[in-house]
Amino acid sequence: MKNHLFESFNNGSLKLPTTTVEFTDIPWFKHPSFEGVELKHIVTAKDTDGGFSYHLVRIAPNKSIKNHIHETQLETHEVIAGSGVCMNDSTEILYESGTISIMPASIPHEVRAGDDGLCLFAKFIPALC
Repeated sequence: MKNHLFESFNNGSLKLPTTTVEFTDIPWFKHPSFEGVELKHIVTAKDTDGGFSYHLVRIAPNKSIKNHIHETQLETHEVIAGSGVCMNDSTEILYESGTISIMPASIPHEVRAGDDGLCLFAKFIPALC
């Protein structure tokens, strides 16, 4: 999926008082459990003493992050590009650019990409990894 806003995130940077991290230097990883899902770990537990983590997520067209829960993490999604549906605590939420969704800890959720795929900025408190 080519999308100007998503490419801006993918090629962006994290700017801190003491350093800058270029996102192009961070590799994409295939999700270990969900086919067609890739992750770029922007900020991880080691960066924040476990406080929070930020991740770019790409879901290929018509693929999904199957139903799951995070026992201790609050999770947020900011939809950057594409479309899809999130089942958040048994409620269907339409995902389109500009949508923000929040999943409290221990709430079941899943995300299904539409025909054009889906790109998210996901945040976890405390950190996922």
